[in-house]
Amino acid sequence: MTRLRPGALAATAAVFLLAGCTVGPNYHRPDAATAPAWKENAPPPPNPPNGTWKQAEPSDGALKGAWWEMYGDPQLSALEAKVAVSNQTLRAAMEQYNAAREQVRVARSQYYPTLSAGPSAQRTRESYNQANTNRAVTDYQFNTFTIAGQAQWEPDLWGQVRRTVEQARASAQASAALLANVELSLRAELAADYFEMRGLDSQQQLLDNTVKSYEEYLKLTQIRFKGGVATESDVALAQTQLETTRAQDIDVGVARAQYEHAIATLIGTPASTFSLPPMPLGVQIPQVPVGVPSQLLERRPDIAAAERQVDAANAQIGVAVAAYYPNVSLTGTGGFASGNPGTLIQGPSEMWSLGASAVELLFDAGRRHAITQQARDAYEQQVANYRQNVLAAFQDVEDNLAAIRILNQESAQQQLAVEAAERSLNISTNRYKGGVTTYLEVLTAQTAQLGNQRTQADIATRQFVASVQLIRALGGGWDTSQLPKL
Repeated sequence: MTRLRPGALAATAAVFLLAGCTVGPNYHRPDAATAPAWKENAPPPPNPPNGTWKQAEPSDGALKGAWWEMYGDPQLSALEAKVAVSNQTLRAAMEQYNAAREQVRVARSQYYPTLSAGPSAQRTRESYNQANTNRAVTDYQFNTFTIAGQAQWEPDLWGQVRRTVEQARASAQASAALLANVELSLRAELAADYFEMRGLDSQQQLLDNTVKSYEEYLKLTQIRFKGGVATESDVALAQTQLETTRAQDIDVGVARAQYEHAIATLIGTPASTFSLPPMPLGVQIPQVPVGVPSQLLERRPDIAAAERQVDAANAQIGVAVAAYYPNVSLTGTGGFASGNPGTLIQGPSEMWSLGASAVELLFDAGRRHAITQQARDAYEQQVANYRQNVLAAFQDVEDNLAAIRILNQESAQQQLAVEAAERSLNISTNRYKGGVTTYLEVLTAQTAQLGNQRTQADIATRQFVASVQLIRALGGGWDTSQLPKL
């Protein structure tokens, strides 16, 4: 066997590296359907008196990272600050990303040779009766002391390691995008729950005021009954209306408690130790800047995650194709060996060896072909998932733009209904006091007024929630520049 000199081995390795290539398809982001403009992003209608939204200001050019500050609600901002440090779902997603990031380091380690070294000591006794035994030797026991190191390297001639690193990097970036999507979803859920709870506070305030008003109406009917100008039926109707409204007032507390408990869980606090005092909706809904549809591909973290998964699937094809080429391995061993510890570190005790090997698999019954085709199928699957994700994102934005537009129109119309119901109740009350009509007319007007007022409060809550969902649909100020450069 001819031994390779170290210089010759290095030259051989250099030739291998220069001749190496990266097999498999290079990645290109797949195309996806987009639109030139948002269908539902029409100019808003005139703001009604005491309206709940405002026109965009010049500074509202783009969503910012802390998008919840757009609402100008200090309590909401304080709650959002606790999500990043206390939410356990977000913590789990963070650890998942950390594990994916470390996998990139694992893949990169394959670029380099593995080195090992260490001493060894061995006591050996050979058989006296084995073949070719030297009968003149009487001692068949001896010691062997060794200090040796070994290096082994498989040069990345066909790009298998490069594709593996590419796959691990894309997977880690996908995990980072999913982490951002989890955080966005949690923050949006917190804001939506918060506004739902504040909307219930508004309804409870409305019902509290209505109960006080109905108590006055009950006193009115009782006074008129005692004066002989009203019937006992009027008193019973007023009492029924009052008690029914009190029951509605109490019932609001069920949903409010549930939203309060949900907020506690989102900020990582036991529901039993968390409470928020009632505070009706009082802030304005900001006009959310939506940009152009093509920007959505860069602003939605879930789309970015799907696109990075396509890249990872593409790199996996290269890993599979590289299996068709020979595995080349370079090895080297060096150190000292002696039968006496005193002569171990001496020139005559030196030993070394260098070697290279190349192995090509000649027959595997179609295994490599199947694995390669499997990787190509997985790539096409990820492409389809990416395109579907894009379509769903456009639908998400359009749904919430439509909701905001229609709710704005409904709010303006509902304001007119509330005003009309208030006029109707005033007229009916005056007619009843004048003895022109029965209390049934007043009760009908009261029911219409309360129903319209509650509908108006519900619309305001839905407007807030729709604006939060629109922000979430637009990516919440995130963009692909925030992906880690691994």
